[in-house]
Amino acid sequence: MMGDVQEETSRSGLEQVQRSSEPALIVTLPLPIAAGASVTGNHSSVPSAPAVVAFDRFELRVLLNLYGRMVAAGEWRDYAMDFTPDIAIFSVFRRAHDVPLYRIEKNPKLARKQGQYVLKGTAGQALKRGHDLSLVLRFLDKPVKLVVG
Repeated sequence: MMGDVQEETSRSGLEQVQRSSEPALIVTLPLPIAAGASVTGNHSSVPSAPAVVAFDRFELRVLLNLYGRMVAAGEWRDYAMDFTPDIAIFSVFRRAHDVPLYRIEKNPKLARKQGQYVLKGTAGQALKRGHDLSLVLRFLDKPVKLVVG
């Protein structure tokens, strides 16, 4: 019954609603599927976000303890952390608008070769490499000097 349409006017009289005795037509649209994803529910083929290399809690504690000592000594003023899919970088600055004074990089791809930790200077030269972060950062701890007058 195509012509069986009723019109109703709302109480305000401004809107008109059409009602039909025929059932509404329901259309199902396909959902977009990511490239390489399966529809069966197997989540192993769904692309995920790239993994990011980061410092763990122990490494952050060592880095921030050194940073705190150097700030107390008046040598460092600011730091920055960068996390990329390949490396994690902890940079320290003498002034906030300066280039990094030192960069401590963690590169897990070098863990079995030269060591995953690298201390780099201002010009990007590698000052110290190693497998243990504490030993690499020992390069920055200046020995106590005895001044005899």
